[in-house]
Amino acid sequence: MSPAVKYTLGRLGLFVLIFVLLLPLPLNILVKAMIALAVSAVASYFLLADWRNKMGEQLAGAASRRTAEKQRLRAALAGDEEAAAAGDRVALAGDDEAVADGDRVALAGDEDGGSKAPRAS
Repeated sequence: MSPAVKYTLGRLGLFVLIFVLLLPLPLNILVKAMIALAVSAVASYFLLADWRNKMGEQLAGAASRRTAEKQRLRAALAGDEEAAAAGDRVALAGDDEAVADGDRVALAGDEDGGSKAPRAS
């Protein structure tokens, strides 16, 4: 399970737990929800720090891959044949991790079956 899903479910679980614990109190339901939200936010800062850090690392890795691919695409569009060839290898390799993150580069062939140019999908 991805760190983002774990952290999100952990935050939601803390909120629900605290909200259920507040149900017996004679307060308005919206006040209970606001208290549960505030307390769960503070509790998650301490209790879910490891999952939050892993999620941050995952997001930073995805952002760096996207930045590198963007630079490679710009170089290929500027006429750098080496960058264009590197993009063909990435698309043909079918990197499962890149596909899962939505960073895959697909090949778009022209109508006559000639050269292929990379395009972001």
